[in-house]
Amino acid sequence: MPHDTPRVSLAGRLLEQADSDAVMVRVLAAVGPDGAPAGTAAAWSYREIIGAALVWAGRLERWAGEHGRPARVGLLAENSPEWVVADLALLFGGAVEIPVPTAFTAEQAASLLESADICLVDDSGARALERWTRSTAAAVLPAGCPVTPIGPPELPAGAPAARPLPEVPAQDAVVKVIHTSGTTSAPKGVRIRRHGLDELLTSLRARIRPADFERYLSVVPLSLLIEQVAGLYMPFLTGGSVSFLPPGTALVGTAADAGPRMLTLLRQARPTALVVPPTVAALFLALCDEQPRESVRERHQRIFGHDGPVFIACGGAPVPAEVLRRLDAYGLTVHEGYGLSENSSVVSWNVPGEVRFGTVGRPLDHVKAELAEDGELLIHSTSLFAGYTREDPSSVVVDEQGRLHTGDLAEIDEDGYLRITGRKKSMVITASGRNVSPEWVESRYRELGFIREAAVVADGLEQVHGLFVVDAGLDHATARRRIDAFGRERLSGIERAAVIHLMPEDDPGYATCFTVTGRPRRDVVRAHVLRIHSESHHSEPHHTDKNLEKA
Repeated sequence: MPHDTPRVSLAGRLLEQADSDAVMVRVLAAVGPDGAPAGTAAAWSYREIIGAALVWAGRLERWAGEHGRPARVGLLAENSPEWVVADLALLFGGAVEIPVPTAFTAEQAASLLESADICLVDDSGARALERWTRSTAAAVLPAGCPVTPIGPPELPAGAPAARPLPEVPAQDAVVKVIHTSGTTSAPKGVRIRRHGLDELLTSLRARIRPADFERYLSVVPLSLLIEQVAGLYMPFLTGGSVSFLPPGTALVGTAADAGPRMLTLLRQARPTALVVPPTVAALFLALCDEQPRESVRERHQRIFGHDGPVFIACGGAPVPAEVLRRLDAYGLTVHEGYGLSENSSVVSWNVPGEVRFGTVGRPLDHVKAELAEDGELLIHSTSLFAGYTREDPSSVVVDEQGRLHTGDLAEIDEDGYLRITGRKKSMVITASGRNVSPEWVESRYRELGFIREAAVVADGLEQVHGLFVVDAGLDHATARRRIDAFGRERLSGIERAAVIHLMPEDDPGYATCFTVTGRPRRDVVRAHVLRIHSESHHSEPHHTDKNLEKA
């Protein structure tokens, strides 16, 4: 890391701003039938948000004093001021935060919350708990774990506006447990250290201008570590703000039409930065194509409500280089990056003035990258995780030299830019950036007696496609209904097949798509289902699930 880069202390910098009346958090107004805001955005200042967080932090410190260790705290909330208050309270109070997506199934939520001492919820989190409780006989929360509502940010009268940084464990202390997909129904947790977050933020601030994050628009779930880093900490470190979508608005990646609906809110938000999944990049291109002759300034005004620039970042699945080049020609540069929770999120990022399309940028200053003999990307970093809550075959390892084996295949060009070329493991990523473990999903579907083989494909696709080999002569309408019902009952919205393709077991294509032992030939399956889907697009539609949620 360059010697002239001051090291960031996230908690310390936030406490320095505890008396600021600048806007910290906004919630956009709902959009009316005419596309105009039906009201005004709500706003909270640094004084209000941090003041409320410090009150909660005091309670957590008292809990730690009584129990002799930091509290492990589940956080169930939508993107909201309440989420921010809880997140900062846990950071200030030295607790371990366990954010859980409300889109999870009861089984998935229970696996993350099994060690929770306290569970903080907003209204949406309370509804999720109720839904999980109705859907399973097993307990989602451990015995004795209280559920505590987080109200809107409000500083009680007489409460101190600021105080010294609370005494917390060493910088190596774990402050978050972030979910990541595994090969079983139980997602494992990635243990994130305070030191790792500060190292990461120090590197990001050395690469990205503070003004780029003056007004961030959050459109993906805050349960993702990258959204916490980019959407909260980067703006807050320099006195910027984050805007959230109106309550009840589907986040991008949680519903098939969330992206297009989000676009109607851009002008109201006037963002200077946002992180989007690859599907939104295509939506931006479509918006640009509507008015190809307008100036860059006019285009920014039409789409974003201000003259620009806008730092648009993208990760997860790759965006076609041609789409990136066309957007750049229109004056909208999309900055692709690469990361994984095991490195506290970002590993590399294309940044303004240093963009190379088709790559994920150069490693951050605190990260060193190299390739193994088989092309696997290995990284050595000062922001590496502190291990998992549980191990499974999808776990990555840190070797004796301190190098993280990412499981991704890559190339490094002469200027140090990374190009991700594939994945050693079979985990797939949808175009919305959602991780899907195919083997486990397929094994669940094969529990249906009439399914002979199953294969799901999702890499780069907006929805999960499933190919199911069924008994010859079985009524396909009946099979489709049963497969759909099974997916809704047994799998989360992220995992289940949103587009169902059926193949009778006597179809000659069976031997092409599957090996003798029943292992899917995934590239062949992908080509097959996309061809069938394209041919049938204007005939009888396949079932499409409209509620794809984050894993």
